[in-house]
Parts: sequence; C-alpha cells; structure tokens
Amino acid sequence: MGPLLIERLGALALRDVELLTDFQLQVEFVLDLQERREVVFIDASVDAPAPFTFSPAVAVQDASYSSHQMSPGALLHAYQQLFGEPPTAFVLAIRGQCFELGEDVSSAANAHLDSALEYLMHRFFDTCP
Repeated sequence: MGPLLIERLGALALRDVELLTDFQLQVEFVLDLQERREVVFIDASVDAPAPFTFSPAVAVQDASYSSHQMSPGALLHAYQQLFGEPPTAFVLAIRGQCFELGEDVSSAANAHLDSALEYLMHRFFDTCP
C-alpha cells in the first residue's frame, strides 16, 4: 500500500517533496534522512484501525537493527548515533485487507488509501488532492 500511495503523491508533482519507495527499511536509508526536515514512513498494516493511523516515530534501539528489515524507530536511532538529532518523523499505517502475492487491492483498501492521501494533503499542504 505504501508504494501505491507514493505513486499517487508522485502524480501530484508536489514542490519540495522527495518520494522514495522500497519494501524494507535498511541501514543505508540513514543517508536519505540527511537534510530532511520531516519524514513520513508509509506502510500497510493488518493491525491499524481503518482507514489508517498517523503517529510520531521516535528513535529507539530495538532488535530490528540486526535483521534484514529495520523499524522506523531503529532507523532514526541509527541516524541519531551517526549525525545527532533525527528529522521529525511519522508513521502512516494504512489498514490493508489482503496481502497475498498478486492479490488486487480491495475497494476498502483503496478507500483507505484515498483517506490517507487526503489526510497527508491537509496535514502538510493545507489542500485536497
């Protein structure tokens, strides 16, 4: 769902916004956080209430730093260790429906994506898509 929302944001050609898509956070992304004021990590969730949650992300050392995929908090912690205070960060968790490989996005999940896009536009740009 994250890449779909990134695609929708990209179509809006927003000024002063850089969009990056990947399926896992890796320690190398610490470099992408440099010179950023605010960062939003976007992902699908089976646990988030519909349509989405939007919450602050804080630097925290957890066990994910040694795995193949880091949490946003672990990435921010790595940044903090290398460069000091990390940028203000948030996690946008969009409620998904079905995560089977090759499965189409359900109408409910599409509605959640629309709600998340509208929220981001209001929150960061005071506008509607």
